[in-house]
Amino acid sequence: MDWRTFFGFATLPKPEYIRAYEKTLERRIASRKPVSELEFLVLDTETTGLDTKRDHVLSYGAVQVSHNRIKISSAKEYYLRPKKRNREAIKVHGLVRERPFVSREALIRSFLEDARHRVLVGHHLGFDLAMMERVGRSLGLRKIKSPALDTFDLAVRLDMGKYYDPRSIVSSEYSLDKLCERYNIVPDDRHTAAGDAFLAAQLLVKLLKQAEKKGIKTFGELMG
Repeated sequence: MDWRTFFGFATLPKPEYIRAYEKTLERRIASRKPVSELEFLVLDTETTGLDTKRDHVLSYGAVQVSHNRIKISSAKEYYLRPKKRNREAIKVHGLVRERPFVSREALIRSFLEDARHRVLVGHHLGFDLAMMERVGRSLGLRKIKSPALDTFDLAVRLDMGKYYDPRSIVSSEYSLDKLCERYNIVPDDRHTAAGDAFLAAQLLVKLLKQAEKKGIKTFGELMG
């Protein structure tokens, strides 16, 4: 037996659903594809804290946006049993013990299946993706490489232009709450994964309309 296997350091074979997801990444979205024809997966995670190395995902919510329309029937919400019960996080997010929990594998499998050929979207998305990578690391998921679009960044870009000084941005003015207020989106079910994903999806649709008015009409222009 190889010593790395004996001590548990050997890399385990990736599950089929991870390999299937990675296979889809070989086929990139054409830069000239119209924004109106893009498929998006808008997601959010609720966590025990903001440390991507130490904190854990409590819940995950997602909804798909297709052809600039929210697919309500695609909405999903999953709860993971936390390794360490965090009373403050549960109090803030409204999570209770009676919630049905799913396995980490079930969550990652569902997420990766939905992510295929879609642009991932979220508000401060980098944090959510880092947390999902943390969930999937022990399963063989190393990096989420789907194209990603942050509604925070898009909102700033539409206001300030493509080339702006980050130091000039007042971050609080681009919080999810502030942008929902600006775009007349009712902040229902705030601070739950499914609720925040749905709010971000509504915000995405509003921002895409603004982007079109500013001449942003293709995938390449949207991501550029």
